[in-house]
Amino acid sequence: MTKKEAFTFDISLSVLNHLGRSLYRSFATVLGEAISNAWDADAKNVWIFIDREKGQFFIKDDGIGMSAEDFQEKFLRIGYSKRKDNHQKSAAGRPFIGRKGIGKLALLSCAKKISVISKMKGGNYVGGVINNQGLDKAITEDLTPNQYPLETFRLTTFKNYTKNHAHGTIIFFDEIHEGIRSTFDFLGKVIALYFRFSLLDKSFNIYLNGEKITHKHLNDLAKKTQFLWKIGNRKDPYVTGLEKDFFAKEKGQHESKEISISDTSGFIASVEKPRDLNILGTGDRVGIDLFVNGRLRERDLLKHIPTARLAESYLYGQIHFDKLDTPKVDRFTSSREGIVADDEEYIKFLAKLRTQLLAIVGDWDAWRIKLRQDGDPENDKVMTPIDRKSRSLYNEALKGFELPKGSHGKTKVDKWVDEFGADAQYNFSSYAECFIAENLTRKYIKEKKVILSKEAKEKVSEYKRKEQEAKNSANISIELRRSKDDLNYLDMGALANLADKANDRIKDAALSRDATEFKPMRDAVAHTALLTDAAKTRLSTVKENIRGRIKTLLKNGL
Repeated sequence: MTKKEAFTFDISLSVLNHLGRSLYRSFATVLGEAISNAWDADAKNVWIFIDREKGQFFIKDDGIGMSAEDFQEKFLRIGYSKRKDNHQKSAAGRPFIGRKGIGKLALLSCAKKISVISKMKGGNYVGGVINNQGLDKAITEDLTPNQYPLETFRLTTFKNYTKNHAHGTIIFFDEIHEGIRSTFDFLGKVIALYFRFSLLDKSFNIYLNGEKITHKHLNDLAKKTQFLWKIGNRKDPYVTGLEKDFFAKEKGQHESKEISISDTSGFIASVEKPRDLNILGTGDRVGIDLFVNGRLRERDLLKHIPTARLAESYLYGQIHFDKLDTPKVDRFTSSREGIVADDEEYIKFLAKLRTQLLAIVGDWDAWRIKLRQDGDPENDKVMTPIDRKSRSLYNEALKGFELPKGSHGKTKVDKWVDEFGADAQYNFSSYAECFIAENLTRKYIKEKKVILSKEAKEKVSEYKRKEQEAKNSANISIELRRSKDDLNYLDMGALANLADKANDRIKDAALSRDATEFKPMRDAVAHTALLTDAAKTRLSTVKENIRGRIKTLLKNGL
């Protein structure tokens, strides 16, 4: 080599394997590259044609197309970026989605053979065939790109798709990999869910086997949606349809609210049950996804900002944060399936989102309680754990009394059960504590071998007589109590006098003193009465005293 000779880079074809076929995992990402290229080429329409039986599909667009020079110097040139010379928009004014110039390699990852043809207005088709089997051989032999020419395409392969195709690009994927083939049945939902620019921009349409993809392809998800939080002022046909077609027809069953996250727009929603997010049939759950300039850039944002709250498993949504796409900073990973984790702008965005999420979880809990459904067990600011469990038990018991939708009287009955829902919550927990307190006291008396007083024996005889009279009136002959032990016939007042009787009812702290005050309210609760607020306050105080006294007896007296 002489001193005058220049050194040049020589790239191995194995780099294509690492950047393309081995890098892309999601079919949504692969499909997104073709659709994004069509968007950047100012296409008005993209048509996807699926042949499930043959394991093939075509993607066709009516963009500006490519000349032979474009095909070689732009499409096949790895790393070529449309944003060269600071161009950020297409000729029609669309913000470019593509950036690095390596996304096209994703097309190699889903089929054994990929054929590409393209033409500009008034021109002829140009293109070639990438055969992955031949590419494998070239990689094994460590050939350079110049030593691996593309195969010649056959126009007859595209004969059903070239009619009236004045300009644009057509890509044929032959012998699709099985993992991608299995998603064909759900492709309409995948496109509607992840290619938002096709729904948000009326100048761009996507068709699947002749059917235009719209927000209605997500009706399975919409009809299972319960609550909605709208972010910013972006008009989204999915959100509009959700409110019009489902929320408006099921009044009282849904809630919505407008929230703000700076520089963002979109929505967050929740479903009634976590399994309702499994609409894709591929094992993937719908989550909260991040879009930048209409392109999916990060799936399931919650994995980066977990709140450890139950509501997370009910949430999904789409957030648009176009500020992440700037001319000077490339924040997107090479796989195009994520954003660089330590990017400062992204970290700030996640922090703001997490703060808003915590507020959303609070709304979700309150709204669920309002609809008599289980909410967030970690939210002790709304109600105590025991009250929440009582409410949950009430809601579950209520299901046996609910009238069918549309039945006569349902509205009135629903109003009734809502009216005493709070009382039921209080009474259920009060009864539970009464049950525990009295049975623990019985166990304590038995363990200490306390002899029943004359007064206690008289009460037992009275209760047994009344029970027998009631059984006779009801013509019941079975035993009602598991144990005939006399202690089981005594209430808290009598039990307290046996276990812990005060010598001076005014001065001495004793279980018997609290039990006397407890009895009238305990009896009201046991008879399913609705207590006054004053009675609830007094009962709560007395229950606390009794609980503490019983714990002291058990700790020091056994």
